[in-house]
Amino acid sequence: MKKAGVVLIPVPAMGHVVALVEVAKLLVQRDDRLFTTVIIMHPALDPSTTKYTESLAASTLPDRMRVVNLPKLESKTEDNKDLNWLTSMIESQKPHVEEYVSKMRTQSQLSPDSPQLAGFIFDTFATGMKDVANGFGVPWYAFSASGAAFIGSMFYLQALHDDEGVNLIEFEDSDALLEIPSLASPLPAKLLPSMVFKQESLTIFLEHARIMREARSILVNTFLEFESYAVHSLSNGKNPPVYPVGPIVKHVGDARDLPSDESKDIMEWLDDQPPSSVMFLCFGSWGSFCGKQVKEIACALEHCGHRFLWSLRKPSSQEGKVESPSDYLNFQEILPEGFLDRTIKIGKVIGWAPQVEILAHPAVGGFASHCGWNSTLESVRFGVPVATWPLYAEQQFNAFQMVIDLGLAVEIKMDYRRDFLGDNEIIVCEDIVKAIKHVMEEDGEVRKKVKEMSRISEKSLKDGGSSFSSLGRLIEDMIDNMS
Repeated sequence: MKKAGVVLIPVPAMGHVVALVEVAKLLVQRDDRLFTTVIIMHPALDPSTTKYTESLAASTLPDRMRVVNLPKLESKTEDNKDLNWLTSMIESQKPHVEEYVSKMRTQSQLSPDSPQLAGFIFDTFATGMKDVANGFGVPWYAFSASGAAFIGSMFYLQALHDDEGVNLIEFEDSDALLEIPSLASPLPAKLLPSMVFKQESLTIFLEHARIMREARSILVNTFLEFESYAVHSLSNGKNPPVYPVGPIVKHVGDARDLPSDESKDIMEWLDDQPPSSVMFLCFGSWGSFCGKQVKEIACALEHCGHRFLWSLRKPSSQEGKVESPSDYLNFQEILPEGFLDRTIKIGKVIGWAPQVEILAHPAVGGFASHCGWNSTLESVRFGVPVATWPLYAEQQFNAFQMVIDLGLAVEIKMDYRRDFLGDNEIIVCEDIVKAIKHVMEEDGEVRKKVKEMSRISEKSLKDGGSSFSSLGRLIEDMIDNMS
């Protein structure tokens, strides 16, 4: 029996690491011939990612899977958490990856029973590592922690820039509508990913789109029934084959981010609430708001008429420096006076949240989200409709797809963008109340559609399901291609 070793390299950011760790688990659980190694680069993008990656080393992983944390490299651009920082890190870490994989290969040559290196799976934004795979003479696959529609938009924008000479930066304040093949509806250009609107990050974005076309194939964290339009649009013979292998989400019980008593306190509070009665607000590992916006959200929660669980994080206080949020020592310092006392019977304000456990709880009926792709998939997987409040990256694109293209979410505001170094637009209390009431409608159309998609998502990963079959085809391709 051939034994195949697969090396997976994520971008060191929470959603990306979680997704590729889960892919590594899926591969070894699916096929006894596979052995997976996840190599994690450091420094990570934020402290929560570092904490998660360190916890993996101490956790019980499936047989034939291991996680390797590379040494932390001090980078000249470490304080500038953008794609340029990531490119610099990848270049610095290449020798360490090569050294580690060389040892693996030497071991397999010395012991005929050891797995043979079959290939690499690189995160979309870690495909700069392709030289490593080429150096070992094995194929490499791209993995998208975003959806199929987003991959389609990358290819579309790259062709628009390279073939037609369009200046994409000018779309930032444009009223143009873009006919992107992976979306069923025209996209307002202002909802393109933030990285498209700055020259430095645009250059890197376009380069990743070009490199991704060289992949043997592309794995996407989605499932056919969810993004059928996008998946079919990518299967046009001009792109690498696409394998939808999702929804890949963190498993319930994997929350290593919180001390157990804090997590226990949250879950016990939810246990006391009626089914589908709680509005959950959580905006990802980089989600935080200024004091004025916090007061508008508090006003909305006090007047919307629904129970709530609010993950409220503190923005970085370091002037001119992009840092991930932290937890408040005392919520009284930011919330309106008396808010906690007035809402004590209907709400709970928390810091960092065990999101998957919360979304999986039957008491949760709605989710105000930043629309990161992992959070989007988690909402679908657990059948919780979303009120969209995108902040950065490709989240405006995801919000548009969920609200307009798929009809699986309601809008708080689709074109909101978080400016980490300056003033932000304020979304007022009345608009937030309206969205919460809409998403919490008991027999609403959106809720029905999300519940149905949840049922389909569960089937997709089981024997006979679309993603189960897709993963099987990918594994056969990997093993058949071994020299």
